[in-house]
Amino acid sequence: MKDARDIIIAPIISENTMDQMQEANTYTFKVAKNANKVEIRNAVEEIFSVNVINVNTMNVRGKKRRLGFHVGKKPDWKKALVKLAEGDEIEIYEGL
Repeated sequence: MKDARDIIIAPIISENTMDQMQEANTYTFKVAKNANKVEIRNAVEEIFSVNVINVNTMNVRGKKRRLGFHVGKKPDWKKALVKLAEGDEIEIYEGL
């Protein structure tokens, strides 16, 4: 079994995710590419001690970048939208 800290890589903080936090109690994380919804649910519940209702995942393609003549590509990554039970919240976000 994987460690929970290896599955949840980082929170994603933007205007859109802040609105989702306040309106729908949904938090957004960058997660490991090979993690499934069950592993993500268990990792969030273990790390933050909250009840997860729903997990939606999406694979995000890396954008193409160029530096002069050379063309490169940023790596692909996976995003997870985690909906928490009513009354639960994650304290990391509250200071932002």
